[in-house]
Amino acid sequence: MLLFTNCERNKNKVKHSAYVGSQTCKECHEKEYTDWRGSDHDNAMDTAIASTVLGDFNNAEFERNGFVSRFYTKEGKYFVHTKGPGGLPGDFQIAYTFGYRPLQQYLIPFENGRMQCLPIAWDTGKKRWYQLADSVYQDQEIKPDDWLYWTNNGQNWNGMCAECHSTNLRKNYNPETHVFDTKWSEIDVACEACHGPSSEHNKWASNKEKAIANYGLVVQTSNISSEILINQCAYCHSRRSSFGDFVHPRKDLFNIISPQLPVEPFYYPDGQILEEDYVYSSFSQSKMHQNNVRCTNCHNPHSLKLRYEGNDLCYQCHKQEKYGNHEHHFHKSFNEAGEDLVFDNGKKTIKAGEGSLCVNCHMPGRFFMGVDFRRDHSMRIPRPDLSDRLNTPNACTQCHRDKNNKWASEQLIKWYGKTNRFHFGETMFLAAKNDSSALKGLYQILDDDNSSAMIKATATYYLGAFRSEENYLKNKELLKSEYPVVRREAVKNFIPKSKSDLKTSIIPLLSDSTLMVRNEAVSKLSNLKLSDFDSVEYIMFNKDVASYIRTMEYSADFASSRHNLGNLYSNLGQYQKAIIQYKEAIEIDDLFFPSKMNLAMLYNRVGENEKAEKLFIELTKQNPEMGQAFYSLGLLQGEMQKYDEAIVNLYEAAKLLPGQNRVKLNLFKLLSFKGRGEQALKVIDECILLEPSNIEYLYAKMELLIRQDNMREAKNIARKILKTKPETRDENQLLQFINS
Repeated sequence: MLLFTNCERNKNKVKHSAYVGSQTCKECHEKEYTDWRGSDHDNAMDTAIASTVLGDFNNAEFERNGFVSRFYTKEGKYFVHTKGPGGLPGDFQIAYTFGYRPLQQYLIPFENGRMQCLPIAWDTGKKRWYQLADSVYQDQEIKPDDWLYWTNNGQNWNGMCAECHSTNLRKNYNPETHVFDTKWSEIDVACEACHGPSSEHNKWASNKEKAIANYGLVVQTSNISSEILINQCAYCHSRRSSFGDFVHPRKDLFNIISPQLPVEPFYYPDGQILEEDYVYSSFSQSKMHQNNVRCTNCHNPHSLKLRYEGNDLCYQCHKQEKYGNHEHHFHKSFNEAGEDLVFDNGKKTIKAGEGSLCVNCHMPGRFFMGVDFRRDHSMRIPRPDLSDRLNTPNACTQCHRDKNNKWASEQLIKWYGKTNRFHFGETMFLAAKNDSSALKGLYQILDDDNSSAMIKATATYYLGAFRSEENYLKNKELLKSEYPVVRREAVKNFIPKSKSDLKTSIIPLLSDSTLMVRNEAVSKLSNLKLSDFDSVEYIMFNKDVASYIRTMEYSADFASSRHNLGNLYSNLGQYQKAIIQYKEAIEIDDLFFPSKMNLAMLYNRVGENEKAEKLFIELTKQNPEMGQAFYSLGLLQGEMQKYDEAIVNLYEAAKLLPGQNRVKLNLFKLLSFKGRGEQALKVIDECILLEPSNIEYLYAKMELLIRQDNMREAKNIARKILKTKPETRDENQLLQFINS
């Protein structure tokens, strides 16, 4: 991670600047300071005291699943009696408030510097306690040993939340001791969170005759492009993985984060929000983003409030006379008489006039964390005609809940005429199902200059599932895309034809302008040997390996980062380091199956087969639908000469992976070896039925028939081989056998 501590403008240089606090801004920037005070940024986090705590701690009780949690105060401090580590009841002190509206959460300190988010939150609208898991993890039973349980890593403030709720947050996680020493300059999101440390700016303000770049501010926030401004917000307002602490100035967004693509299960196939996405990957799909609309066109950056009420916000750009009349939206306006829509026995009412609001049609939303309604910033035209096919929501039936998608689609045709407009969601839906008919649409998206970078990256992501020479060449072309998110996916997808192809295609990306892409290049190149690099290439690679390790160690409190380190060390031949990292990943999350799978395979590679077998058995018990685990276990047990157990597990793998003939072929070989000929023939016949032109299966069957002394049927198979592939290298031998 590159840590920028200063910035240069021409000859003038801003010296190393320190964080001095938002109070120092008030004297000169009173309006901005006043706007900020009381905002969601100001209330992002605070010490738990009487003026900040909104929840009822007056011996309030909250009952769930037969257990009563109690909220109370003692000596001016706030406590909760609830189930804690291991599911055992205990009393825990609230140290901090977290958030303000429409809900407030509470943070509880634990050992090793960890701060955990209490799962019972305060609904500030309805003035009630409620259990977050009931809305966030519906239909899941979160047990005390689950990664998601509130005292475990899934609800850890230091790693999951902290970096976006305080100013100058330093995570300070030690991956060896597992201890956090998390620090901040200000507890909330204050002025310097966006403008950077301002001690030099304050010096400039007190001596304005002194020439200094950007008034002594480390971060430039005025006279900048929409892309730069959006990226300043996107570090926090995005679903992403982070590469390190948030150090100003941020030269490139993709040097500090890797954003989540709009793919399932986080988004619907058409890019609409499904899980929490925090705006960036939604907004970056939109035409607004492509036309240089920026966050501050709609939001006051200090108060965070909308700049205008209602449709006036949209009328900044869209002509009211065209888009504000009935002929555009076909709904009653607020000043017209009309009937409200009433649902759920009167519990839900949509007022007449709501349909005339631009945001209700073009920015529908979803509730997150039970009570937090957030609008979709992809700003799309409603497509109810796609909803049944793609299983996606649409704005029409979200309001008209008594109607169906067909009705909504017919209404739009009646108003606007029939549309055959291509939507990328149709392609993504097919691609997610590995349907090769999606390829035409993927190419259309990738070759369309009007496609956003985020959607091009998504198309690149899906392109990797389809192997062909044409797709190989297209993916190789995408390695040079102008968009870093596209290059990232192209590197992930790239399957080289040779070692030379790998080097010439990926080594140049070790010099990519973004850390995000360089990290992917390191992963792809890590299978090469030292002798495969020349001296210059090795220096570049080794430098980027060091950067990769630092970025993974920053987030080494997550199982996925430990897993990535395990993969890197395994590829580099540092097996003991890899084993340590895989075991750490499993310790963090016992249900993180990729690390169990890779660790088991690595144990097998280094000759520790008993450990490998134990892990594979554990995997099959924890995830009985994981066919690959049964397959690997069966192969390992065959190697360990545990033939009967191996056959049982290979049968299970064949059932779970019906399209993978390689599984059946290994089962066939083991059944043949054990003399279970009839069963073996049945299995190989299934292979031939699926791939009748694959002569490997025909040869396998013929050889077994010969061993069974069934020459008549064996000769029939030999004839079939010759008919399937007349010019086989064994043509003469087969003819001699048939005529013998």
